[in-house]
Amino acid sequence: ISLWPGILESIWDKHSVTAATPPPSPTSGESGDLLSSLLQSPSAAKLLNQPIPILDTESEYICSLALECLAHLFSWIPLSTSITPSLLTTIFHFARFGCDTRVRKMSSVNGSSQNSVLGQERGRLGVLAMSCINELMSKNCVPMEFEEYLLRMFQQTFYLLQKITKENNAHTVKSRLEELDESYIEKFTDFLRLFVSVHLRRIESYSQFPVVEFLALLFKYTFHQPTHEGYFSCLDIWTLFLDYLTSKIKSRLADKETVLNRYEDALVLLLTEVLNRIQFRYNQAQLEELDDETLDDDQQTEWQRYLRQSLEVVAKFPVLQDNLEVYLGLQQFVVTSGTGHRLNITAENDCRRLHCSLRDLSSLLQAVGRLAEYFIGDVFAARFNDALTVVERLVKVTLYGSQIKLYNIETAVPSVLKPDLIDVHAQSLAALQAYAHWLAQFYSEVHRQSPEQFISLVSTALEAITPLISSKVQEKLLLSACHLLVSLATTVRPVFLISIPAVQKVFNRIMDTSAQRLPDKAQVLVCRALSNVLLLPWPNLPETEQQWAVRSTNHASLISALTREYRQLKSNAILPQRKVQLEDTKVIIHQTLSVLEDIVESISGESTKSRQICYQSLQESVQVSLALFPAFIHQSDVTDEMLSFFLTLFQGLRVQMGVPFTEQIIQTFLNMFTREQLAESILHEGSTGCRVVEKFLKILQVVVQEPGQVFKPFLPSVISLCMEQVYPIIAERSSPDVKAELFELLFRVLHHNWRYFFKSSVLASVQRGVAEEQMENEAQFSAIMQAFGQSFLQPDIHLFKQNLFYLETLNTKQKLYHKKIFRTTMLFQFVNVLLQVLVHKSHDLLQEEIGIATYNMASVDFDGFYSAFLPEFLASCDGVDSNQKNVLGRNFKMDRDLPSFTQNVHRLVNDLRYYRLCNDSLPPGTVKL
Repeated sequence: ISLWPGILESIWDKHSVTAATPPPSPTSGESGDLLSSLLQSPSAAKLLNQPIPILDTESEYICSLALECLAHLFSWIPLSTSITPSLLTTIFHFARFGCDTRVRKMSSVNGSSQNSVLGQERGRLGVLAMSCINELMSKNCVPMEFEEYLLRMFQQTFYLLQKITKENNAHTVKSRLEELDESYIEKFTDFLRLFVSVHLRRIESYSQFPVVEFLALLFKYTFHQPTHEGYFSCLDIWTLFLDYLTSKIKSRLADKETVLNRYEDALVLLLTEVLNRIQFRYNQAQLEELDDETLDDDQQTEWQRYLRQSLEVVAKFPVLQDNLEVYLGLQQFVVTSGTGHRLNITAENDCRRLHCSLRDLSSLLQAVGRLAEYFIGDVFAARFNDALTVVERLVKVTLYGSQIKLYNIETAVPSVLKPDLIDVHAQSLAALQAYAHWLAQFYSEVHRQSPEQFISLVSTALEAITPLISSKVQEKLLLSACHLLVSLATTVRPVFLISIPAVQKVFNRIMDTSAQRLPDKAQVLVCRALSNVLLLPWPNLPETEQQWAVRSTNHASLISALTREYRQLKSNAILPQRKVQLEDTKVIIHQTLSVLEDIVESISGESTKSRQICYQSLQESVQVSLALFPAFIHQSDVTDEMLSFFLTLFQGLRVQMGVPFTEQIIQTFLNMFTREQLAESILHEGSTGCRVVEKFLKILQVVVQEPGQVFKPFLPSVISLCMEQVYPIIAERSSPDVKAELFELLFRVLHHNWRYFFKSSVLASVQRGVAEEQMENEAQFSAIMQAFGQSFLQPDIHLFKQNLFYLETLNTKQKLYHKKIFRTTMLFQFVNVLLQVLVHKSHDLLQEEIGIATYNMASVDFDGFYSAFLPEFLASCDGVDSNQKNVLGRNFKMDRDLPSFTQNVHRLVNDLRYYRLCNDSLPPGTVKL
């Protein structure tokens, strides 16, 4: 490591002598105060202010190689005294190449490609030097004697940060950053992230390190980034800093004020600037460039990502928005026209200002919603008044929007202003929904004392929601209202909810079959909310005051109204239906089952009483579904929905359904899914048919996991269905459809029903090794294991990983590899398959997992592995001669520990591949010695 610094220093010194000294800059005095405070040394500051030398091409090439070698060394050697101060200083000299814009200017002025290449090479030296620095920075384990070096590194890097962010007459900060190499900026941002995440806690205690001045530089660097990605990366750094500050305050509560006072100015400045950046009022030019239509891989538009990243920083602050005046003042501009209400704002400039204001208000409402978590839990009482102010204003805004129906108002620019008004209204509802947990905590605090204020908030919120539950309201706004209603019914659960006229109005609308049905998503959400109002236990009340009898009757009436048309289908199920009639029937089935499935899913984790009432209400509809199932067995879209419903029932209401009816359902399904029907579903009905079979297998997974003896009689039928009917259809198909679910079912059969195959007695377990466990159903067990083995020969890496995990789990829990049948007839077949997979490199991503599994299998019988299996395996290998096979065998050491064994396996595999490659590349007729 001492070689490279010598080379770098000699090249630097050689060219520094010949570098022309530029005239003093008129702004050069600006760096004095901060630089000297950072470096604590006038000589060091002077050294870093020396002009950067011009290197010839050969010197640049040698320096780049030296820096690459250093970066590689730093990636694995520990921090030690071999990394000297002079080495660090030399690296920082080269890091300055990255923030020097002179050569770029020269190349653009002179226009020669040689100068351009020269500029790129010099920039690359800066990037390589920063890579070296970041390798050192990424090490969390810092010896005491190295901390001083670390401090010096930070001081020198922040000199570079100051240089990058310095403004003068010729440059703005942003134009300077735009001129620098993009890779250099990325490396520099990585450095800042590592400093804050790994070392800030260590360095902050040094009095000679000015943290607040560093934050000022980071602020300038963040808000002058030339790209969105660069800006997002810097916001991530601020998030890390705020997390660090939060944890520091929590650990030093007595010192909290001192810590906050130290950083208060910086934090206020950060918050203000981030909020300004998401508002058109302050940042219109940049925000208008953002794409709000194209979705990325995370299903977000560029605008949504920009807003989300910004709000994640805002969410770290207890801040309130104050931008409602324009929105709340719109009422005075609403006039009545012949066709309805119109917004009397028509001047182009006024419309543009209103558009920007509404977009800003929408963003700020999202910010307020994101802050909800900072008002609940331990700080509820301390921040109660602030939260109450926020919630009251949100309730006021939502009610205002619903009362004057801004979403239906005609505007001068409908394509722009109408979506803006709808978005603000929807965001106000979503922001209020975010405070549902605060409302629930408020309710638990006041329910026995004076709940008038709480009742007023909830009642007013419901007055805002009710007018929006209509098929005539735009879906975005309708869904926001529905989600808020669900949160009030599910999270807050006030006892008086059902007696509020607004809620009764929604009940009447949903139960009125003559009313126009809501869009599917909204209908499901509203029905979930109304069902939860009746099913979920009221908080803070004993069981005797829950009024279950009345609520049960009301719930039965609700479900009866929702399923009236569906239950009438039973009488026509066996009659042949015309095409139009069939389509109408399908619509009824889809609409009803989507609602019922959601209701069951929403209470599946609730109390026994809630689930009992739910099943009592649903019982007739469940029986109708079972009666309809055979009639629609050839309609895969209907079967798919029915099985989804039954799967949810099995997962949530299995106990309530009772054993006899559950048996009837399973038997019906087993009878209907004949081999012909399964083949039709899998082979001829595409993805829908496969989904049907997958859901059927998921239902069986639930059944075979059930403890006790109730469903054990179904095991032979389930295994027979899997191995004799489903498996033959899918075994040779390359498509992964159905396979994952089938093998999960087989795993569940083995894992939860081990005694179906291995009758272990207490005596046998006490005298382990003396008596072998009694084996039953051996043929079925062998068939299942053979199917697992076959799956390892197929290219699907996800299935391979899943099944390898299942075998390893069975070995960990049940000692699968030690069982006599596995040990004597299957063990080395599996090892052979795993080794062949490694040799063929077909599943290289799973090398480690395959190596461990091979060890676990071989360790059952190491003697057999080394004496019999390994020679046989090598003998069967084609593409290598006998001499090479002998070398491979000798090189495989007889180690019995996991690390050495897996290392030997991977060496064997690599050597075998190497020999084959060499042999294949020999010309024909070559004589091998």
